Amino acid sequence: MAWSLAGIVRDHARQRGERPMITYGDRTITWSELDARSSRVAQGLLAAGLGEQSRVAFVDKNGPEYFEVLFGGGKANVVNVAVNWRLTPGEMAYIINDAEARLLFIGPDFLGHLDEMERALKTVEKIIVIGPHPRHESYAGWVARHPADDPARPSASGDVAMQLYTSGTTGLPKGAMLTNANLGTLLPHAGPWWQFDETSVNLVCMPLFHIGGSGWALVGMGVGGHSILFREFVPQEILAALERHRITNALFVPAMLQFLTTVPGAADRDYAALRSIVYGASPIANEVLLRSMKTFRCPFIQVYGLTETTGAITQLPAADHATEGRRARLLRSAGKPFPWVALRVVDPATARECARGEVGEVWTRSVQNFAGYWGKSEETARTVTADGWLRTGDAGFLDEEGYLFLTDRVKDMIISGGENVYPAEVENVLADHPAVADVAVIGVPDDRWGETVKAIVVRKPGGDARPEAIIAFARERLAHYKCPTSVDFAESLPRNPSGKLLKRELREAYWQGRERRIS
Repeated sequence: MAWSLAGIVRDHARQRGERPMITYGDRTITWSELDARSSRVAQGLLAAGLGEQSRVAFVDKNGPEYFEVLFGGGKANVVNVAVNWRLTPGEMAYIINDAEARLLFIGPDFLGHLDEMERALKTVEKIIVIGPHPRHESYAGWVARHPADDPARPSASGDVAMQLYTSGTTGLPKGAMLTNANLGTLLPHAGPWWQFDETSVNLVCMPLFHIGGSGWALVGMGVGGHSILFREFVPQEILAALERHRITNALFVPAMLQFLTTVPGAADRDYAALRSIVYGASPIANEVLLRSMKTFRCPFIQVYGLTETTGAITQLPAADHATEGRRARLLRSAGKPFPWVALRVVDPATARECARGEVGEVWTRSVQNFAGYWGKSEETARTVTADGWLRTGDAGFLDEEGYLFLTDRVKDMIISGGENVYPAEVENVLADHPAVADVAVIGVPDDRWGETVKAIVVRKPGGDARPEAIIAFARERLAHYKCPTSVDFAESLPRNPSGKLLKRELREAYWQGRERRIS
C-alpha cells in the first residue's frame, strides 16, 4: 500500500500501541490513545459533511490536539491547514479564507483573535474551541461525541496531506500543498541520516505551522519514536528536558542555539543521550555553531530546504563539521543533496547552468517538490518550470566537490553601480566584529549608484560600535563595493518564526515614496 499520513498512527498503534507516542508536560499519550482520538476526529469530519480533500484550519500553539486533527484528517482524507499563531487576526482570517477552510479549530490563547476575525470568515461553517466557550462547541465535547472507528477513507499518493503557508517575507502567504508522495519520500528516508529509529526520543519545539515543526515531528513519529512536545520554545525548559527525558534527536534554528548556549550552566548538563542535533532554516554565525558544538558535545548536521520542498533537500553531515584546517570552510556550506534530490545552480535571467563557483539561483527537482500553491496556478508556474525544476529563490554556488554554498535570497540581492552584492556575505563578515551582536544588510536608494549597502546593527555591550569602525572592519575583509557605506543601529531585528530576517520590513523605511522598490 502507498505511504499515507494516516498510516503512521494506524500502523504504529497496531505494532506498539502501549508505547509512548507524545509526552506533553505531565501527560504521556500512547500510540493507541492517539489512534483512537484521531479516529474520533475523522468521524467528526465526516459527520460535518467534509468531502475528500476539504480543508480545515487549526490555530493554536503546539499541543497534542494538532496531531489528533492532522492524523484524523489523514484518515478522512481531509487537509489540515496549520495557521501561524503569531499573525494578527486579519492575517489569520486571510489564510483561513484563502484555504477555504470549512472548520476552524482554535486554542484558548486566541479567543481575542477569534472575536476580531469571526465576522470576516467566509467559508467556515463551524468553529471548535480547544477549551470552554460561551458560543462555540468545545473540542473535548466534539471529539467525545464521535465513535473511535477509523473510517479509513482512501487517499492517493497525489492527494494533499497537509497545507502549510509560506512565511510571506516577499508578499502575501501562499498555501504550499504537500502530498502523501512528498511526505512519503522524505519521512521514511531521512530518518536514518539523522540517527532516528524506533527507540528515538525526539524533541519537538519548533512551531507546528512550520515545516521544521510538523515535518520534523513526523520524521520521528514515522519510525515509531517518542516525541517530547513543547507548547513553545523556552530555553531553560528545553535544556532541562534534554537531560531529564534523555532526548536523542533535536532540531533547532540558529537563533534557538544562540539562546540555549547562553543560559548559565548550559554546558554543564548531561547530554550523553543525544545522537544528533540538526540545525538550519537561516544562516548561522561561526561563533554560535562552535559554541553549540562545545556545549552539546554531539554530532551536528546542517540541513537546507523550503516548505515547497517538504523540508530538507541537502545536508552537511557531522563528518563535515571540522573546526580546523582546510575542511573548516565547509561549516559555511549547506552540504550536498540527498541521493534522490537533483540540484543545479542557474543564471535566473537566462536559465543557463552556472559554472562551479559561480553564483546563481538554486534549482531543485525531486519527488519532494510540492504540488503547487493552493488556488494560485500563476504563482506555481513562476516557481516550478514546465520540466519540474523548482526555483528556490535562493542564491548560491556549487564548489568543485559539489557542496552547496548559499549566499542570499535572489530577491535580496543589492545591485550597486552594476555590481551584485549578496547581503549574507557582508553579514557574515560583520557578524565577526567584536561589537556586533546581530546585523542585517540591505540596499538603500542612492542617486549615484542606484542603491548602496547599509548595515543595521544590534550592538553588543561595550566595544567600538561606531559606524566608521564597522565600515573599516568590512573594508579590511571585502571588496569595497560590497562594504556598507552607512550604518544604523537598532535594539533588535525583525525575524519570522524560522529565524529569517524580514528584509522587506527593514527596507520599507528607506524606500518610502520611491517608485522602484527592492523586494
